[in-house]
Amino acid sequence: MEFSSKLLEQAVNEMAGLPGIGKRTALRLVLHLLRRPEEETTALTSALLRLRTEVKLCESCHNISDQLLCEICANPKRNHELICVVEDIRDVMAIENTGQFQGIYHVLGGKISPMDGVGPSQLKISTLVEKVRSGLVSELIFALSATMEGDTTNFYIYNQVKSFNLKTSTIARGISVGDQLEFADEVTLGRSILHRVPFEDSLRT
Repeated sequence: MEFSSKLLEQAVNEMAGLPGIGKRTALRLVLHLLRRPEEETTALTSALLRLRTEVKLCESCHNISDQLLCEICANPKRNHELICVVEDIRDVMAIENTGQFQGIYHVLGGKISPMDGVGPSQLKISTLVEKVRSGLVSELIFALSATMEGDTTNFYIYNQVKSFNLKTSTIARGISVGDQLEFADEVTLGRSILHRVPFEDSLRT
């Protein structure tokens, strides 16, 4: 791809470094920014700069926050005895969008993956165990991805906390609403059978 401007080329290369953004898409975005009023581009760059320099991690749950405590952890109406263990901020957002969970979260920052060089020490597991040790937690909900790495992480954390007096659970896994059985993979279908619920319960959902 030939560029008439080194500045344009640099901007496109930086934009193309973002996940899911190819060179052509990056060029389209950069040219779009050039066509917009200068104040819009300035507002974007200012927002990104402030994000990079001012954003914090919640000192309790490790969620992204503007303050030392995120809005969820600081909310006295949330059930602080119920902790949902997730991989990253996107999972928090997904669960919050359901409006069904009123506890708090603990963001691990990933999952155990020896192939990628990620061990327990690279994750926020020790602080979770400390919360459990305090005796203020009644239940941990494991809401990690249904992968080998996710299951490995769940099992590791379970072994760390099983001696404490608390309940551990995992989110239900099965066939999505509207899906046809013939298109479901074997693992999902198998877990749907194993984790079946009474028919009466399905009538209330």
